[in-house]
Amino acid sequence: MAKSQQTFNKQEKEKKRLKKRQDKKQKQEERKANPKSSGFDDMIAYVDEFGNITDTPPDPTKKKKKINAKNIEISIPKREEVEFDPIRKGKIDFFDSTKGFGFILDLDTQEKFFVHVNGLTEEVQENDKVSFELEQGLKGLNAVRVKKI
Repeated sequence: MAKSQQTFNKQEKEKKRLKKRQDKKQKQEERKANPKSSGFDDMIAYVDEFGNITDTPPDPTKKKKKINAKNIEISIPKREEVEFDPIRKGKIDFFDSTKGFGFILDLDTQEKFFVHVNGLTEEVQENDKVSFELEQGLKGLNAVRVKKI
């Protein structure tokens, strides 16, 4: 006679599958017996006075602040024109003659300003003392009309 094709492992898998099916059916019955109140009221969210989202409605007893729309200003603040001495003194902190640019260190303020080879009146090297003027460039102030002292 032939042996049964069901092994111990197959029997265990079948038991697990049946148990899972029973658990699922039991959970489904529990949900039907105890329905959650998943209505519109549970989905509503409120925003408090600080901009945080909460599930509690705002307190109507709190006094609301009245804001006049005419007092609200929407604009970019005006830039203040900075007046500075037109001719300054400094020293060449870095200059790359192959690329044609460098930086000048102002002796008074210790600020660094970009200088391009087009802004030079004569050839300069690093550590040369120079006098220069400043002009507004695309990315900030640039040194122009640079002369050796």
